[in-house]
Amino acid sequence: MESLGWIGKKRPRMFSVQASGCAPIVRAFAAGETAATEFPNAQTCASGLRVPKAVGDFLMLRILRESKGGAIAIDDAEMITTGREVGAAEGMFVAPEGAACFAALRKLSESGEIAADEEVVIFNTGAGIKYLECYA
Repeated sequence: MESLGWIGKKRPRMFSVQASGCAPIVRAFAAGETAATEFPNAQTCASGLRVPKAVGDFLMLRILRESKGGAIAIDDAEMITTGREVGAAEGMFVAPEGAACFAALRKLSESGEIAADEEVVIFNTGAGIKYLECYA
């Protein structure tokens, strides 16, 4: 895309957001590892985040470090609370995976890791309607 002139040389910082009950990338990033080992007994209501062994773990970890980003884990209760907050504020019924990203942004902002004037893109990959049992 850069060679086509669609984007410049600047690249965004990347952050991985995982469920605390299944966080192999977060654990490997914190330990300074170049690959992530399988996360035992993976549990989370967010099925899209229940990935105990990522295929491209070494690529993700490299990109997180090269972009000066990071990795953060969010627990299920915070995902659901945040999902409800997003729904009340924005009228969007986000999936727990998307809610985890909003919760992560809040934590990263509060810690100063992400500044108030930075542009942030959050990908909501599903609708909360698929997770009624989580939001019950």
